[in-house]
Amino acid sequence: MLTALLIVFALIFGSALLLIVFAIALYNGLVRQRNLVEEGWSGIDVQLRRRFNLIGNLVSSVKGYMQQESEVLTRVTEMRTALNSDDPRERGKAEAQVSTALANVLAVAEDYPELKSNETFLPLQDELSALEDHIQRARRYYNGAVRDFNTSCQSFPAVLFAAGFGFHPADFFELDDDAQRAAPAVDFS
Repeated sequence: MLTALLIVFALIFGSALLLIVFAIALYNGLVRQRNLVEEGWSGIDVQLRRRFNLIGNLVSSVKGYMQQESEVLTRVTEMRTALNSDDPRERGKAEAQVSTALANVLAVAEDYPELKSNETFLPLQDELSALEDHIQRARRYYNGAVRDFNTSCQSFPAVLFAAGFGFHPADFFELDDDAQRAAPAVDFS
């Protein structure tokens, strides 16, 4: 009778221990994936801050040539200061507006041949082109990390524990309007 009781106790204790180890492993996996999402967002944020600084320099170099288009330049400058959200959805909407305004600045710059050959403006254009590529890579990394994290949070058995541990699906960094998804026609020649 005593050995049967010990066996039952060992099975209960072993099962409880196995459940605790499983919960710890699940929790640590979700923490790791959440950290990858945060790392991805940080990468986007760094690239966008570099872009904001570049836009400021670009606007400054263009101002002297484009006095009559000052409202476009003012709008771009105002948008730079409005982009402080850490919410990917809000930031995506604001970034789409900045991209459109920036495309307008570059399109207006096309009307000024002396600006297009300016030694200050040309390197800024090249840097902007390279920076847009960095931003796209950062967005892809972030959205991949969000996809993996959300899949883990929503898959069985993690779905049973994720909300209880404080893990909730993250938002993708994307554009809402299909028209904004189209790349602006910008000539860097």
